[in-house]
Amino acid sequence: MRHHLKTVSAAAAVAAGVLTVTAVTTGAAQAATPQPQGLYAPSDLVLTVGQGEDAATATVQRAVTLTCAPTAKGTHPAPRAACAEAAAVGAQFEALVDKSPQGVCTKEWNPVVISVSGVWQGKHVAWSATFGNPCMKDAALTKGALLNF
Repeated sequence: MRHHLKTVSAAAAVAAGVLTVTAVTTGAAQAATPQPQGLYAPSDLVLTVGQGEDAATATVQRAVTLTCAPTAKGTHPAPRAACAEAAAVGAQFEALVDKSPQGVCTKEWNPVVISVSGVWQGKHVAWSATFGNPCMKDAALTKGALLNF
């Protein structure tokens, strides 16, 4: 009889442990499932201008934020126009850089890099472009608002 009680007690303890583990894992699985935050996929960008040859090592001189959904906002000086441009080029930011700028600039090497990183319509984006000097950057970006901040 005593042996039978130990077996029943051990079986009860195992069953209680299984129920506890099941409850914990079920709760963890439910907690890990992301819930929708709204009707719009996130479009949040950080744009920087820095002194240097590439975005990873450049000294950041300016940085702005831009949120495009559901409304245009952020520290960018022209958020509505910037969001409209990003949408028009499908976040292919190189399309906003003039490949044959018409400005007259010196040939001095004083590199400036512009970078865009964040999320566009729910997808991660990262882009940067390096210009020989500030004059060359300004000449290549004469049109548009997104990269002029």
